[in-house]
Amino acid sequence: MSWLLNLYETYKANTDRVGVVEKGVNEREFTLLPVSHTTQNAHIEVLITEDGEYHSAEVIEKNDASTLIPSTEKSASRAGAVVAPYPLHDKLSYVAGDFRDYGGVIKEEEPFGAYIRELQNWAESPYAHPKIQSIYRYLGKRRLIQDLAGEKILCLDESGRLIDKWDKKYESLYPEKPKIFGVLAGEQDSAFIRFTVYSPERSLTEVWKDPDVYESFIRYYSEQLGSEDICYVTGERLPATDKHANKIRNAADKAKLISANDKTGFTFRGRFSDSGQAASISYEVSQKAHNALKWLINRQAKTFDQRVFLIWGNEVPDVPDLSEDTFALDPEAAQQERLPSGTNQSFAREHAKAMDGFQNRLTSKYKDHFRSDVNILILDSATTGRMAVLYYRNMNKELYLEKLVEWHSTCVWLHQYRTNKQKEYVQYYGAPATKDIAFAAYGPRASDKLVKGLMERMLPCILDGDRIPADIERSAIQRASNPVALEKWEWEKVLSITCALINRKERYPVALNKEITDRSYLFGRLLAVADVLERSTLDKNEGRATNAIRYMNAFSSHPERTWRIIHQSLQPYLDRLGANARRYTMLLEEISTKLDMEDFNNKPLSGKYLLGYYSQRYDLYQKKEKIEDATEASDQEERLQ
Repeated sequence: MSWLLNLYETYKANTDRVGVVEKGVNEREFTLLPVSHTTQNAHIEVLITEDGEYHSAEVIEKNDASTLIPSTEKSASRAGAVVAPYPLHDKLSYVAGDFRDYGGVIKEEEPFGAYIRELQNWAESPYAHPKIQSIYRYLGKRRLIQDLAGEKILCLDESGRLIDKWDKKYESLYPEKPKIFGVLAGEQDSAFIRFTVYSPERSLTEVWKDPDVYESFIRYYSEQLGSEDICYVTGERLPATDKHANKIRNAADKAKLISANDKTGFTFRGRFSDSGQAASISYEVSQKAHNALKWLINRQAKTFDQRVFLIWGNEVPDVPDLSEDTFALDPEAAQQERLPSGTNQSFAREHAKAMDGFQNRLTSKYKDHFRSDVNILILDSATTGRMAVLYYRNMNKELYLEKLVEWHSTCVWLHQYRTNKQKEYVQYYGAPATKDIAFAAYGPRASDKLVKGLMERMLPCILDGDRIPADIERSAIQRASNPVALEKWEWEKVLSITCALINRKERYPVALNKEITDRSYLFGRLLAVADVLERSTLDKNEGRATNAIRYMNAFSSHPERTWRIIHQSLQPYLDRLGANARRYTMLLEEISTKLDMEDFNNKPLSGKYLLGYYSQRYDLYQKKEKIEDATEASDQEERLQ
């Protein structure tokens, strides 16, 4: 129950956001729902005058379809043929009193009869709102379809019946395909209708955005609630409910987190006679907790293949996301123009300063967001009707930030695949995002199922300091060792991310460490020298792979045998370099002397060879840039003289 309690507390701490429309991904609107309200995608908007007369209607564009509507316990959980009307906005078969007259099929109880009785009770209650009374007066006339068909919002065939689905045979009646068939997935009788009140004299807030209408229904419906019971979340005696919200991830989501409607078979496994004996949750807590969850998911959750990854704080929801990379959390601390290429000690000092700055800036940036504990929640559904909490954890705010900084200072390497605000590629030093780790391990075409599974498995690595799963690291190493199968940019990204994963355990710097005598690291250095040597003799526009790159996969499995092939292929390029080849041959000799004779064999290399390759290559390119800069400066000086 702790996750429900924290969601309930989040709602209470953010009541000022209730009804305030915000925009999320793809400019989709959402809000923190009031109690006794839900959302629904509407297809037709009907305007009613204040006198209760029809004014006009229009088909709603898909990007404006989401509508906040009043909801009862029964309507929020209705399914199949059960008649349970929403109190105001609903499907055509519920709100149209003339539904039968236009060919509408009703199997048992008439939906309109149940709907209009509910609306009448609200409109005639002490809490009624004038807009609701206007809508009730109009719908009581039972002529909605007649008015909508008159404006060609709904379409009728020659016999005056609602057209089921659009067909070219109706082009004689409607030369252009009616808009309603562009927004409906099913038949016209499934169209969802929302109402508002029109006034020529003054502007009126749409009914589904009016806080006064929200409050009117909340006060009215609070008197309709059932008997009281002990709420297992708050411990207070409040009106209880056994019907809980759906539409948690989106407006079409039917999966519920809490349900107990299985009255057949192994009902309650013989432990209880009714669901209330297992747990009792108050209507208020259920509504507020679920509404807070929907708001948070729309606002800041990451969703992959319907699996939701959500991190939030109770009082201030925004907290640093553990699935993001260092650049996303703090670009200023992560981005460095040039890493030190001197001694390992100087690099260590610079890295310590960078991480201190990262921690200080991160703490300062999120200090207002850490007045409450941090909650980590993962949700997913195996079926269309049931959703489960796969992972939940409540952490102390200081501990969470401490674990986050530890992750971003250990699983680190130099990356060059991120872009700044000017859309320019920049290099940053830090940890990769968990989604990018999935990219490195499984490729860009990995299924959402693989990605969401990896993201969940990475949580203990970040929050508890566990080792990165061996299969993830191994898969990334295999892809990084096969550059000819990837585009150059893709391989560079996979390489740096893989180095970060390996470095989580090894704690090597990006700057070349010439004191390391590990066999795999030294073989990686040899491969880098061969790569840079050959690359330096090629034209700048020549994009072919070097022999070192082409043989990299074989080199990782049989280093001694493959190195002989690569080394023999270097001779033409050494000849082409002439005197400039001396520094490469000396470097190859220097590295080779560090290898013990018994280590020069065909035993497969560990992932550390990638660290040696990257660091040696980086060091050579840094020195090359310095030489070119010095040469250019000398040439400029001679021209000035």
